Amino acid sequence: MTGVLVVTGGSRGIGAAIARLGGKRGYRVAVNYVQAKERAQEVVDDIRDADSEAIAIQGDTGSEADMVRLFEQVDEAFGPVTALVNNAAIDHEIAIADFAVADLERVYAVNVTGPFVCAREAIRRMSTRLGGKGGVIINISSISARYGGLPGDVIYASSKGALDSFSLGLGKEVAKEGIRVVSVRPGLTLTDIWERSNVGREGAIELGKTGAPIGRIAEPEEVANLALWLCSDEASYVTATCYDVSGGR
Repeated sequence: MTGVLVVTGGSRGIGAAIARLGGKRGYRVAVNYVQAKERAQEVVDDIRDADSEAIAIQGDTGSEADMVRLFEQVDEAFGPVTALVNNAAIDHEIAIADFAVADLERVYAVNVTGPFVCAREAIRRMSTRLGGKGGVIINISSISARYGGLPGDVIYASSKGALDSFSLGLGKEVAKEGIRVVSVRPGLTLTDIWERSNVGREGAIELGKTGAPIGRIAEPEEVANLALWLCSDEASYVTATCYDVSGGR
């Protein structure tokens, strides 16, 4: 087996693609989900069909207690994590003139505080300074961190900007402890998030034709390919940096 992979928000979209590809690459995979139990189980079943091991673990990324429990359950099932992908995220589209603090806090709880907590738990298990064998932390950010996001999406974009800064700083902090940290910034990607967006799924597809120089929207698997490469030994000298998967956008 390659190691133990934890994917937050692994029941759909980019997270599901990463979890499935991780299984194909030989990882034992923990698929975290909040509500989509059946979809998480489908991902687990696909990984098991690929002759790897997988479990689904419920937990809200915005809850510290849930994330601590997530890693404890992974310890019991597979042993300590060797690769963490902080993928879970939520959006909240609204003009800043109209936002409520409670909504801002919820987005940041899931998109920023959650990855901090998960990284903390992973470092405690990975760090060679603490007796671990090293590992990799991949934070799934967004190209919106670079340009501020689509209209009405400043809250989401700013949370991803925070995640990029976290990746850069943390990567340097733990570099001598056998841990690499990288931020992956997808551009327009065909996931369920568009169904809850003002843009809509078809709108996102059309935007990809004109908004990305490559002329199309990405598939989740194209982001997963980069994430799993970064987790591999082929990327052993890559840390404290950000990679765009944006079709040139």
